[in-house]
Amino acid sequence: MNKILIVDFGSQYTQLIARKVRELGVYSEIVPFDTPLDELRTRAPRALILSGGPQSVYEKGAPLPDPGIFDLGLPVLGICYGQQLTAHLLGGKVTPHARREYGFAALKVRDRSGLLAGVRDLRPVWMSHGDRLDKIPPGFRVTGTTANTKAAVIENGARRIYGVQFHPEVVHTPEGRKILGNFLFRLAGLAPDWSMGSFVERKVREVREAVGRGKVICGLSGGVDSAVAALIIHRAIGRRLTCVFVDNGLLRKGQYGELMARFRRTLSLNVVGVDAAAEFVAALRGVTSPERKRKIIGGLFVEIFDRQAKRIGGVKFLAQGTIYPDVIESRPVRGPSQTIKSHHNVGGLPEGLTFELVEPLRELFKDEVRALALELGLDEEFVHQHPFPGPGLAVRIVGEVNAGSLGIVRDADAIVVEETKRAGVYCRLWQAFAVLLPVKSVGVMGDRRTYQRAVAVRLVQSVDGMTASWFPAAPELLARISTRIVNEVRGVNRVVYDVTSKPPGTIEWE
Repeated sequence: MNKILIVDFGSQYTQLIARKVRELGVYSEIVPFDTPLDELRTRAPRALILSGGPQSVYEKGAPLPDPGIFDLGLPVLGICYGQQLTAHLLGGKVTPHARREYGFAALKVRDRSGLLAGVRDLRPVWMSHGDRLDKIPPGFRVTGTTANTKAAVIENGARRIYGVQFHPEVVHTPEGRKILGNFLFRLAGLAPDWSMGSFVERKVREVREAVGRGKVICGLSGGVDSAVAALIIHRAIGRRLTCVFVDNGLLRKGQYGELMARFRRTLSLNVVGVDAAAEFVAALRGVTSPERKRKIIGGLFVEIFDRQAKRIGGVKFLAQGTIYPDVIESRPVRGPSQTIKSHHNVGGLPEGLTFELVEPLRELFKDEVRALALELGLDEEFVHQHPFPGPGLAVRIVGEVNAGSLGIVRDADAIVVEETKRAGVYCRLWQAFAVLLPVKSVGVMGDRRTYQRAVAVRLVQSVDGMTASWFPAAPELLARISTRIVNEVRGVNRVVYDVTSKPPGTIEWE
């Protein structure tokens, strides 16, 4: 299978580059900018893309890779900062420009023999830079310009190194897909061999090879990710897979019973149900740190799986529905892209884990997992349910988790979901949920003064969860949600609406 690496210099669009490349049928992975050359060679990519980034290449502390990256003999495409970095390291000159360029620009095509083959003249491209390339490196030529950027596209066909000052990965660059395709297929000579069908075949084979005749225990969360992971592993090893669905007391209203029935009847999986609600709530008593909550929940899950594994006997492997955004956001700090939070599948597991991990979806973005789920025969309603965090409602309670706060947020969350479905907007949203805040406010109910909790309503739109926009909900919808929560959920007298996008916020509050 062809593979390319996206070298990350901190751009907000890095994950989008990887997704666009995959949409073109080529498998891609993201690596930090300071990945050693030996590791790059070991990963055996067929090409490299250097991402954009927020810094200037000439600044002290700017992220710079090993210059030998250009001597690996691989085709390289630099995007925005990646283009300036290429020029900076290969003998060109980058300087600050008095006239910065953000937003749309018209690309004048000077040469269509390479990267810009088939690209129409004066089409818009999306710019986001304050520096300019004053001197191109030896061996390069300019093949595209804009009114303010005389080196918008540079190419060195002999070394197969290319650079664009704009962002071809965003929707605002209409010819961007064609430019990326030219790099991948015309210039790098790759074949579009990445598909969900080929992925399933490869993963089934890999699971069989990794597990051998061993047994696997798989934690089901109730979401699509873990269900798809279980189906792939079940296809590989059959009844040697035992799934465990834990009622941790942090699930949505009615979720445990509904999902147990689905797992056993619809998916025909071997599922053991465990009632551990009291155990989880007791372990979280007095804990307010979001990271600590995640660590406690992740560790307790493993303890329960360990107990179940001993009952089964001979279990050496723990399977999880870890997906690529989990890996990226939990990645240790290395350069410009930092750890955002520990996902319980990744950063929430305890040290000294006695199981070997099996994570068949570790390479996929969320939209790819959903496409795979449909290919495996899961129904649309289940596949397109909103993502639910592994730590459940614990990270939708800002502050201490206890039975009372869980009851409040569970009831409020059910109302939010019901009303978005009733309004016909649920399928347009990435997530819709309620967050219980650690504050009380004064209110008036039944001519009496109240001093009760506040709930935040969160409705967001996204493609893969890496970025998200708050949803401009109709006032009528927000009014119905607010009225129902205040009237039906005891202990709440105020509802607020979260209008923060990601970034700067995350989708979940914790």
